[in-house]
Amino acid sequence: MKTKFRNILTLLVVLAAFNSCMDEYTEVFTANSPVYMSYEDLREAVKLKVARELENPGKIYFKDGYIFINEELKGIHIIDNRNPESPENIGFIEIPGNADIAIKNNTLYADSYIDLVAIDISDVNNPEEVSRVEDIFPYTTPPFNEDYRVAKVDEEKGVVVDWEVKKVRQEMEYHYYPVYRGFKEFDYAMNDGGFSGGAVQPGSTFGIGGSMARFGLYSDYLYAVDHSTLYMFDVKDDGSPHSIGNQNVGWDVETMFIYDGHMFFGTRSGMRIFSLSVATVPKYIGDFWHITSCDPVVVSDGYAYVTLRGGNLCGSNVNRLDVLELSADYKNITLVQSYPLNGPYGLGIDNDILFVCDGDAGLKVYDVTDKLHIDENMITRFSNIDAFDVIPVNDYLFMIGEDGFYQYDYSDLNDIRQISYIPVKNDS
Repeated sequence: MKTKFRNILTLLVVLAAFNSCMDEYTEVFTANSPVYMSYEDLREAVKLKVARELENPGKIYFKDGYIFINEELKGIHIIDNRNPESPENIGFIEIPGNADIAIKNNTLYADSYIDLVAIDISDVNNPEEVSRVEDIFPYTTPPFNEDYRVAKVDEEKGVVVDWEVKKVRQEMEYHYYPVYRGFKEFDYAMNDGGFSGGAVQPGSTFGIGGSMARFGLYSDYLYAVDHSTLYMFDVKDDGSPHSIGNQNVGWDVETMFIYDGHMFFGTRSGMRIFSLSVATVPKYIGDFWHITSCDPVVVSDGYAYVTLRGGNLCGSNVNRLDVLELSADYKNITLVQSYPLNGPYGLGIDNDILFVCDGDAGLKVYDVTDKLHIDENMITRFSNIDAFDVIPVNDYLFMIGEDGFYQYDYSDLNDIRQISYIPVKNDS
């Protein structure tokens, strides 16, 4: 009996040792190996540099005659646009990990990887960081070469600013494969906290952003949303933001647009609406579901305009414009009509004039007075450009595309014309 017991005990020890070996092992493989910036260096990096050419532009923002163009993960180009026919690139604010900005009075708020940074731009020629909320956003990583696996990230070493494809030797967990949240999953954009297009007076409290929105300003608060969580900041005191908490707002959130005291979230499966009657506790009040797609939203005069883009990470193969009628309390939503598009991204609305960035099909301009026949009322189309997002204001349209920054004068709808252009750097 004792011999049998010893045999069983020996077998259990062997099995335990075998399972332990299966839990971890060493593997050598070619991978995206992280390149780090220390947290100390990250928090000393915001500074003004000389003007540089656009290389990989992201979102655009307008405030008091100046255009701010994000250079993805690098910082912000400052464009003096007080003469729209001759914009001048005057400087670059280096902000590692930046995706977008929002501006209230003379304070520019920007994401910098895991931090929120406040920058005083009262002297736009000498911007200066004045405050920072540290470790507030999720740890994100830049895009990587999808032909290779991703090596383990050590968050203690700092933020990942780049990847180097090389052989790595790594202790692996059995069935190991890492999942890190990528930059595109927390890709910020901003809107203006209620502006949908039209006239804006110089010195307005808020600046104006595009529709590809994950940041928004409303009253004394700044909001930022990732795929499911809304982050809230009190910005009552210029230059001194502080976190006031966060809350879940659903899932697969793509964009955020604030209008008439409400938040409109574009998700991959529909549009969700929250009331800001209590600005620190947004309240869910309704939604409209559609097929899986990427979908920015703009709202004006009782209607929401939503572009749905399929393919790639967006899901489905449907590309279209949905026009939704909203009840006075925003609780009831009715689909009025849908219109086919090529591959839409951002859009902007100014009264009854709708501007749609239809990807490589260009910029399209519609009169949407008749919601049931929008496709029959295209005012004009600008082809041969890859349009991404727009801001219509004071009869000028600011548009960012893959190959640069465009401006149009639409004061005469019978003669909408391009008046200036800042190209993306040509490496050829």
